Amino acid sequence: MELARADLISRARAGDGEAFRALTEPHRRELQVHCYRMLGSLQDAEDVLQEVLLAAWRGLAGFDGRASLRTWLYRIATNRCLDALRSASRRPPKEWDIPGVEPPEPTRLGEVVWLEPYPDILLEDAINVPLGPEARYEQTESISLAFVTALQVLPPRQLAVLVLRDVLGFHADEVADMLDTTVESVKSALKRARAGLQGRRPQATALEPPPAAGSPAEEALVAKFVSAYESGDIDALVALLTDDVFMSMPPLPLEYEGLEVVARFCAGLFGSGRRYDLVPTRANGQPAFGAYLRAPTGIRHGTGLYVLALRGDRVCAMTRFENSVLPSFGLPRSLPSPPEIGMNPHESPM
Repeated sequence: MELARADLISRARAGDGEAFRALTEPHRRELQVHCYRMLGSLQDAEDVLQEVLLAAWRGLAGFDGRASLRTWLYRIATNRCLDALRSASRRPPKEWDIPGVEPPEPTRLGEVVWLEPYPDILLEDAINVPLGPEARYEQTESISLAFVTALQVLPPRQLAVLVLRDVLGFHADEVADMLDTTVESVKSALKRARAGLQGRRPQATALEPPPAAGSPAEEALVAKFVSAYESGDIDALVALLTDDVFMSMPPLPLEYEGLEVVARFCAGLFGSGRRYDLVPTRANGQPAFGAYLRAPTGIRHGTGLYVLALRGDRVCAMTRFENSVLPSFGLPRSLPSPPEIGMNPHESPM
C-alpha cells in the first residue's frame, strides 16, 4: 500500500495528472464537507476546494511525508478557508419580497444570512471517514444546520481549531502544525470556541433526540408535515411543532422563535391563498423538501427548499432557502401540471 502510494506521489510530482487524482480523489468529498463547515456555503466550499486541489498539485514537491497526505490536504484546506473568511464579501441580507403577505415582526434578525444547505447525496462518502481520538461529535450532528450555523459566528481561528479538534479529532500538536502556531495557542482557542458554541446551540435536543433517519417514526412525522403544509391546514401544522419552534429564511435575516409567532407566519402565508406541493429530499442529514407554488396555469414554480429539524415526535425548526439551491439537490425549477385524476394520460384535457 505504502509502495503504491509512494509511486503515485512520485508520478504526480513528475506531472502525471491521473496519479494526482488517484491520490486526492478519496479525500475530495470529506474536504468539501470540511470547507462547508467552515464557510457555511456549498458554493463557497466548492470554490475553495478547487483552490485547495490546485495548491496541492502545485505544492506536491513540498510534501515531505512527515504527516499523512490526508493531514497535509487538511492543512491546505483549513488555511484556504481561513483566507476566504478573512477576505469574504458575504451575501448581503435580502428584503422580504412575497407580494400580498406581510410577515409578523421577527423575534430577532439573524447574523448568518449566507448559510446554504448541503445535499445528503454528497455526504455518503464524507461522514463515514475514520475520526481521530479527540473527536467529540457524531458526524451526523456535526453537519446539521444548527451546528453549522453556530460555527459561523465563531472567530475564524476558533472555528478552525474546533472543527479540527472536536469534529475531526486531530491531536493538538497536529492542529498546531496545520495552523503554524503553538499547542498552547490551540488549547486556548479551543476552550474559547467551546464556550462560544455552547451558548449558541439549542440544548433541548440532547434531552429528546430526533427519530433515526429513514425510520418509521421519522417517515410518519414527515408525512404528517407534508399533508398539513400542502393542504394549508394551519391547525394540523401547529400540532406538529414544538413550543419553542424556530424558523429562519437565509438570506432573509428574519428569525422567528416560539409556537405563536411561527403559527402567525404560516397562517399569513396560507391565508394569502398560496398552496404548495412538496418534493422530498434530504439536506444536512435532515428531512428536506423542494417547495413548489401552484399557479393558475397548473405549472408549479419552485420557490425554495425547506429543511426540518426534528425533536421526538415534533418539528423543532424549519429553515427555508431560496430556489437557487434546488439544482444542487437535483430538483427542477418548476414542475409540470399534474394530470387530471382519472384522465387518460394520452387524452387532451380540453
